[in-house]
Amino acid sequence: MGIALGDDKKVIKPSSNGQQSPNIVFIGYRHFHARPEIYIMLKLRPILVSISLALSIGTAHAAPMPDGVVYSANEGDGSISAIELRTGAVSTTSISITPHNVQISPDGQILLAVGSPKSGSKEHGDHGGHGQTEAGDKGLLLLESEQPANVLKALPSGNHPAHVVTSQDGRYAYITNTDNDLLTVVDTQLEIVAAEVDTGSYPHGLRLSPDGAELYIANVTDNSVSVIDTENLKETARIHVGQAPVQVAYTPDGKYVYVSLRDENKVAIIDTETREVVDRVSVGRNPIQLFAASDAKMYVANQGDAADPDDSVTVIDTNNRTVVSTIVTGKGAHGLVASDDGDFMFVTNNVDNTVSAIDVRKEKVIATFLVGPNPNGITYRSVR
Repeated sequence: MGIALGDDKKVIKPSSNGQQSPNIVFIGYRHFHARPEIYIMLKLRPILVSISLALSIGTAHAAPMPDGVVYSANEGDGSISAIELRTGAVSTTSISITPHNVQISPDGQILLAVGSPKSGSKEHGDHGGHGQTEAGDKGLLLLESEQPANVLKALPSGNHPAHVVTSQDGRYAYITNTDNDLLTVVDTQLEIVAAEVDTGSYPHGLRLSPDGAELYIANVTDNSVSVIDTENLKETARIHVGQAPVQVAYTPDGKYVYVSLRDENKVAIIDTETREVVDRVSVGRNPIQLFAASDAKMYVANQGDAADPDDSVTVIDTNNRTVVSTIVTGKGAHGLVASDDGDFMFVTNNVDNTVSAIDVRKEKVIATFLVGPNPNGITYRSVR
């Protein structure tokens, strides 16, 4: 299905030879991280893989896109969209889980996805609306990155998996389990749960330090960040940061960790040597994910809430810890990832069902891509 923007920048609906409009058939829950709201899920045609074109915005004078692929985890229908940046082609593949997060492996060969199995999953609204799973369910999928429909392995993920990152060698998958207040460590070679590590309550976003020695984990309802030693697999510190931390992001030198505080509309900054909060910066409404870009910039996606979604990304200069720009993206700005060189940033807009591409040096959106419904997590793969 191809959709383009007209001269007045409005979306033009597909012509009669395109797909028909979806039917409204189901009422369920959409989550805004501890703020579930009833919403109407659209029943899409049962197509395994669909192709669409980019919704291009002002690309005539934009810098060329990097040679890479961006993947979004679409929680609305249990699919993953892959965006070929050079061509603008978008392919969307149905998978066996309802993915909340995706992560490319260090070698770029494997796409990891975590979420609740579609069959028999139970929705709940206490924290965020991810499907709740029983222990041992295979909520971790290892997919072939070039063909995400090809499932290489389905592995245990623990209860209610939220986010996943890998060790530097790609062997271990670190998964936050929100219902059990655990970090689950999966050995992807032996295909077993290698360890479970206690965290604060409702662990959600996490990142690996640049040297691979530590993990920082945002504990949403504990108002804290857990620090995990990746060698001993122990929690070595728990840092109070503020209300409802959702995700963390390291500066490239590893000296500081930025933490989104959803209920304060702020970002807390932790000194990783002293493990203390050294500053706070006000951002947009209900910030969710963060990611470092080039030119000493930190990007923060402001999602807003269900009644009034935000559509912006705040740009922070990490040298002086001040806001230097606010970029309008799409409604429900949620997930963030940068290209390998940090010159482009990609944002999932989970109300608009799009991904925005931002030129970091120009601080402007240069393209918008239609993906699957309710995109959340996002990851980038360089095509080498």
